[in-house]
Amino acid sequence: MSAPPAPDAPPARSGRAAPDDSGSDDPADQPESSTENLRIAKRRHPVRWVVAALALVVVAQFAHGLATNPGWDWGTFAQYFTARSVLTSLKITLELTMWGTALGFLLGTALAVARLSDNPVLKVISWTYIWAFRSIPLIVQLLFWFNIAYLYRTLSVGIPFGPAFFRFEVNGVISGFTAAVIGLALHQAAYSAEIIRAGLISVDQGQLEAAAALGIPRLRQFRTVVAPQAMRSILPNATNEVISLFKGTSIVSVMAIAELFYQVQVIYGRNGRVVPLLMVATFWYVVLTTILSVAQYYIERHYAKGTRRDVPPTPWRRVRDRLGEIATPRGATR
Repeated sequence: MSAPPAPDAPPARSGRAAPDDSGSDDPADQPESSTENLRIAKRRHPVRWVVAALALVVVAQFAHGLATNPGWDWGTFAQYFTARSVLTSLKITLELTMWGTALGFLLGTALAVARLSDNPVLKVISWTYIWAFRSIPLIVQLLFWFNIAYLYRTLSVGIPFGPAFFRFEVNGVISGFTAAVIGLALHQAAYSAEIIRAGLISVDQGQLEAAAALGIPRLRQFRTVVAPQAMRSILPNATNEVISLFKGTSIVSVMAIAELFYQVQVIYGRNGRVVPLLMVATFWYVVLTTILSVAQYYIERHYAKGTRRDVPPTPWRRVRDRLGEIATPRGATR
């Protein structure tokens, strides 16, 4: 008998591994790429630089005219820029802006809520108010309230169509400043109502449905769900309205109220220095408008944290980073 055949022996292992036709994906097995040390060149835009150079020439020419033209009379400008009468009138301008903004947005919020309500009477009243006060020019409204005593010499408070509890003279209560505040506030309320209404309806309805499903009361829904989200839409337009109202206070000069523009008119009416006095008012308007714009930027940046993971850097941070890039030599590691 012959012996059974021996089982096949396993193949002998070689010291060198068989090549893998599939290729290796391990980064360690790949040779170091020579492109790592290459720099990506930025695309050049010569047209932009030409336009920028022309703009700088125009700005330099304008600045040269400001410095050399004697008609600007910067000495008179410096004399009256911080004069007591100008600062007092500036305070009145700020008070008009503050009262007009506060009362206007308070009434505008009520009008916006009434416009969004299910009550048809409130809807019609709100729509009619907004339509009327947006249609009538602001100067007409101011002059109407300034001359309200021609229509009503006395006003009374009491039961409607019944006895009056007390009466008072209109001229003794509504001064020029009060009439200006009433006119500015009522005018501002019409525009504020539309801004607030647009912000409220921008909130997703599903947010309210989810809050109602959780049993959150309506007032708390508005305070914690609707208002924070609506502010992102309301704030930019609201700040623009405040800036517009601040500059619009110059219209009350027709009522002989000693605000900034009226006081400047009085001064250059006495000394004839029209241009430098107008520049005094212009610089104060620019300074305070800039402050409001900076405040608007940081408020918007605060409310943007809920929607953006990467909040954009502040302008000061951008300037600092840009200066750091310019100061760092090319190829150096920061």
